[in-house]
Amino acid sequence: MTEDTTQFKRVMLKISGEALMGDQGFGLHPPTVQRIAQEVKSVHDMGVEICMVIGGGNIFRGLQGSAQGMERTTADYMGMLATVMNALAMQSALEGMGVFTRVISAITMNEVAEPYIRRRAVRHLEKKRVCIFAAGTGNPYFTTDTAATLRANEMACEAIFKGTKVDGVYDKDPMKFDDAKRYDTVTYDEALAKRLGVMDASAIALARDNNLPIIVFSLDEPGGFRGVLAGKGTYTRVQG
Repeated sequence: MTEDTTQFKRVMLKISGEALMGDQGFGLHPPTVQRIAQEVKSVHDMGVEICMVIGGGNIFRGLQGSAQGMERTTADYMGMLATVMNALAMQSALEGMGVFTRVISAITMNEVAEPYIRRRAVRHLEKKRVCIFAAGTGNPYFTTDTAATLRANEMACEAIFKGTKVDGVYDKDPMKFDDAKRYDTVTYDEALAKRLGVMDASAIALARDNNLPIIVFSLDEPGGFRGVLAGKGTYTRVQG
């Protein structure tokens, strides 16, 4: 087997909370968390510095809460707390594999996570620790997609890798339409104009303004993260 190599030195991995629930309808599925942690470890073993942002939709989704009559700000804060739970689960799995990991929260909770201090986070990455950024941006009305793009820029990541259930960006939902076409590359403006669902609009605009590529790939493919980093496999690249 040839050793995978990559031109990336520091990357952001963004995954949804739903990715951690496996086939369950809710919560965390420990074997799935372990499998994703193994993917992260395999990339870490390549010498790549890794930032992570994990959504909270498997536990609580702010928009759904507000749709059911809850005040939007409160619902969003509850969603941020859900992301902290997911980050702690991922930290536990990674450290069980011998990968040093720090959970860094945008909401101060010193007993379970470090507060976000940019220079300290950069230092962790330089020491080859995986940094999991939790609690979104710390502000309501912003998604974890936007948080991932913001932190990726602050940490000087070279790309955002968005792990999803499908192997790229399609013109329509490939789960529902057999004739859905996959894009190899798509521009930021196309993603926005065609509402391709790569990330929410503010996240794509922030990536565009800082010329940060977004690479969409399937997290369900074993070895997918490592392969895509090495330029193999199937994925869509969103760029200028």
